[in-house]
Amino acid sequence: MSPARDVAFRVLRRVHGGGHASDLLRHESQSLDARDAALAEAIVLGSLRYQAQLDYLIAHFSGRPRPKLDEEVRIALRMGIYQLRYLDRIPAHAAVDESVELVRRARKRSATGFVNALLRKVNRQPIEWPDRSIELSVPAWMLERWQQYYGAEATEKIARQALEEPKTYVNPSTGLQQDIGSQSIVPLLALEPGITLLDLCAAPGNKSVQALASGARVIACDISFRRLAEVPVSVERVVLDAAKPLPFSQTFDRILIDAPCSGTGTLARNPEIKWRLQPADLAGFHRRQRKMVEQALELLKPGGRMVYSTCSLEIEENEDVVAGLPVLETHLRLPGRDAGDGFFSAVLALV
Repeated sequence: MSPARDVAFRVLRRVHGGGHASDLLRHESQSLDARDAALAEAIVLGSLRYQAQLDYLIAHFSGRPRPKLDEEVRIALRMGIYQLRYLDRIPAHAAVDESVELVRRARKRSATGFVNALLRKVNRQPIEWPDRSIELSVPAWMLERWQQYYGAEATEKIARQALEEPKTYVNPSTGLQQDIGSQSIVPLLALEPGITLLDLCAAPGNKSVQALASGARVIACDISFRRLAEVPVSVERVVLDAAKPLPFSQTFDRILIDAPCSGTGTLARNPEIKWRLQPADLAGFHRRQRKMVEQALELLKPGGRMVYSTCSLEIEENEDVVAGLPVLETHLRLPGRDAGDGFFSAVLALV
C-alpha cells in the first residue's frame, strides 16, 4: 500500500468526521518523504475540491442514479476517480488496485468487487454535467448567494478559482509565507513605531508579526492557547475570548479583529468548507463577530483606528457586522478577480 494513499484515506475519513484537511495533512504527512507528502495532499485537496463532480461520476460509471454506499467506500471511489481523471502520471492499475485495497482494509470486503468494476470503467472522456452546481463543484445555495451579491461572471470566477491550487506568496516584510490577500489587511491600520496594537484574533500570528515589523507594540490574543503558542514569543500574548468582556483597563491606538468566520474566501485551500457550511451557520458567525467589534470599540482611543476583517464572502459576516458603526472605508477582494484568497476589511475610527 502506498504511504501517500494510506495517509490520504485516513485524512479524508477524519475530515468527514469534522477535522480540517490542512491541519490533518500537516500532522499525518510528517513521516512521509516529500514526493509522497505532495501526492497525499493532491489527493486529499483535489477530492474535496471536486467532490460534487466525483459523486456524480460515481453514479455515472456505476449506472445507479444514487448508489447507497458506506462512507469509506465513497471516499475510496472519490480518491480513485480523482487520480484516474484529474491527475497525470498516475498508473491506472495503482489507482484502481490501491482503492480496492483501502476498501478491504476498512473492512468493507463486500464492496471490493463493486469498487474494482466501477474504477475500471473510468475514462477521461468529456462529461456533460447536469447543472452548474455539479460542474463548478459548489453547493447550489452558495452559488445563488454569490450571484445575488456579485453577479454571474464574478460567481463563475470565484467557483473556478476554488478548484485550483492556490499560489504561494511570501510577505516581504517578514519573510513568512502569507496569502497576498491576508497581507493587505495590516497596512490598513496605518501603523507607526511606538503605536500600541491589540490583535484580538491573532493565531497563528502572521498579521501580528507583520505589525511588529512596522515598529508597533503588539498584544496578540486568541481563544486557543494551543494556536496562540504558534505566535512568536517576541509578541505579548493573552488567551481570551474576544466575544466576551475584554480584560483590559487601558485603551489602544489600533485594534485588529481578523475575525473567525465561515472562510468562504479560502475554498481553494480549505475545500471542506463547501460541504460543511450551512446557510443557518451564518447568523451565528454574525452575532459573535458583532459582539467582538462592539466590545473592541470601547477600548479604542479617540482618534484611533480599528480594522475588522474576514476571509468570508458572505454579507452577514462583512457589511452587516459593521452596519451603523463609524466606518471610514471598506475593501473586498474576490477570488478569481483579485490575487489570493477572498477578504473583506472595514476601517473604523473614533473622532
